[in-house]
Amino acid sequence: MNEIRIRKYETRDLPGMIRIWNSVVAAGNAFPQEEELDEEQGREFFASQTFCGAACDEEDRVVGLYILHPNNVGRCGHICNASYAVDQSLRGLHIGEKLVLHCMEQGAKEGFRVLQFNAVVSTNTHARHLYERLGFISLGTIKGGFRLPDGSYEDICPYYITLV
Repeated sequence: MNEIRIRKYETRDLPGMIRIWNSVVAAGNAFPQEEELDEEQGREFFASQTFCGAACDEEDRVVGLYILHPNNVGRCGHICNASYAVDQSLRGLHIGEKLVLHCMEQGAKEGFRVLQFNAVVSTNTHARHLYERLGFISLGTIKGGFRLPDGSYEDICPYYITLV
């Protein structure tokens, strides 16, 4: 897996994107969503985002993705939010880092000034270390802010970074 490129998603990417997205949702330890996407829901969901990036390998197979959208409206509409997902079998290859960096550039191109993550689960140490290494600022801890599939609660750690 030498060459990973990130580009705007295309309709042909949807099956891979939905598969990867649903694997994170099913794991229940990172995304707030509880319901997996079917084909129609996936098409609508990804089309509704400001931007979706697809990380593709040398054979143009989707190995990761991100979604980018406003975090709020009106006077806070310049703040964006994003989510990232990488194929479980390919984690540890720095695909997530490439997705975050691309997302930061794309967010600025889309006119956003700040990228904010509302709910990084505290036990998602790989993501937290990546964000901190890239210069994101932790806003503290929200005790019990994330409900796990077993009904227990985990802390969340919001982060942000200025894009412009």
